[in-house]
Amino acid sequence: MQTVKQFSKIVDYHTWLVTGLSLAVVFLCRQFGFLADLPTTLIGIAVVFPLVFSINSAYKRREDALGAFASLKAHGVALVLAHRDWPDEAVVYGERGGELLRRLLTAVSQHFTSNGSDSSKTKQQIYAIFADYSHSHEQLRAAGVPANEISRANQYLRQLIIEFERMNNIASYRTPLALRAYSRFFLNLFPLLFGPYFAFIAYPAYPLAGYVVAAIYSLVLVSLDNIQDHLENPFDGLGDDDLRLDVADEYQSLILLVHEE
Repeated sequence: MQTVKQFSKIVDYHTWLVTGLSLAVVFLCRQFGFLADLPTTLIGIAVVFPLVFSINSAYKRREDALGAFASLKAHGVALVLAHRDWPDEAVVYGERGGELLRRLLTAVSQHFTSNGSDSSKTKQQIYAIFADYSHSHEQLRAAGVPANEISRANQYLRQLIIEFERMNNIASYRTPLALRAYSRFFLNLFPLLFGPYFAFIAYPAYPLAGYVVAAIYSLVLVSLDNIQDHLENPFDGLGDDDLRLDVADEYQSLILLVHEE
């Protein structure tokens, strides 16, 4: 059932539109006797190869986003522990470090799930939190934390900023637009181009076979295109493979557990 549920997410109105158009063209080709034996390699060159390339590119972007988010969380936790353990007043600074991480993870989640709306505002909020981190490090210095440890904390902060910007670039810059336009153009043109071929392959003994093959081709190709769309933006929350960004409460619980121990 889980497989069927996941498969249903990549079947949409575009799938049925292309499939219906493909079947209609096959019917018209058979009615008017317009039959042609076309090379099937053309489908691979014009449609499948660009789609597979786009899927691989989108998958790599998702993996890069996962790595950047994992690094951001790890360095954030490291700063919480630094706030807790380095100064003499460990409890006070540890709580502040935990609150900074909670605010950062919440703001990052809001920024990437806003789908472009108020992105500049949420980005300003994130950089305000980075500024609060820097100010907190100066308070650690005043509390007696050695200069070399403050330098290390600032390196962790620098890494937080780098990983956020990596995620932001992945969200802002997509796979090549010209390649996507090319793939979609031929994908939508595919039923018209290969209707005579599908009408030909089963003529005249098995007329239904042409419709079945046309429907399968349409379903496979449009499904591949939808898979690419789902992977294209790993932050929108529409696909099962998207990043789960709402982890602020989870990490807050972990931090409280660490403080209790």
